[in-house]
Amino acid sequence: MSKIIEINNLCKSFKEADVLKNITFSVERGKIVGIIGRNGSGKTVLFKCICGLNLPTKGTVKIDNKELSRDMDIPDKIGVIIENPGFLPNYNGFKNLRFLAMIKNKIDDKQIKETIKLVGLNPESKKHVGKYSLGMRQRLGIAQAIMENPDILILDEPMNGLDNDGVQDMRKLFLDLKEQGKTILLASHNKEDIEVLCDEVYMMDKGVLTQIHN
Repeated sequence: MSKIIEINNLCKSFKEADVLKNITFSVERGKIVGIIGRNGSGKTVLFKCICGLNLPTKGTVKIDNKELSRDMDIPDKIGVIIENPGFLPNYNGFKNLRFLAMIKNKIDDKQIKETIKLVGLNPESKKHVGKYSLGMRQRLGIAQAIMENPDILILDEPMNGLDNDGVQDMRKLFLDLKEQGKTILLASHNKEDIEVLCDEVYMMDKGVLTQIHN
């Protein structure tokens, strides 16, 4: 299988602190790879480097054989949920996603509504996002990550705030996306998410990444 993400000797420092230390790993196309680790271990910083939101201090990140910062800034084919999704509180879910979709103009209203349904929300609802529960906001965040049909999904704690039904729904969705050939990089504190979803698992500890299961 071809490698869609390749990371070589990646280091990231902020001032005096080394947050990522010589990370080398790759992800094959169509796999779900899990990363576990405590808060502050470096998972989110690694995800931001892969998305092009943070530039490496040393080392390289390649997406589909293109090196970030040399060949491109932010990869086109990545959908992301990192930290709490930021939405405009005085608009409904559909309008929020429509504003975001206008940046690239790749999808139409019908596709946005279909994606909202896919994550278990009502695309016709007039309810403002400011009135959403945490779980509803998380579902909308996942819809935003997948709506433009990206090849790669970078999901940092995507089950945050979801009830049991929501967790089951999203697990099924991620496995369906994998069946479609999508590649998913997932950080989760939930052991069961990792066991049910992931083909390979890595542990991040104090900026060092170690494979623990494949």
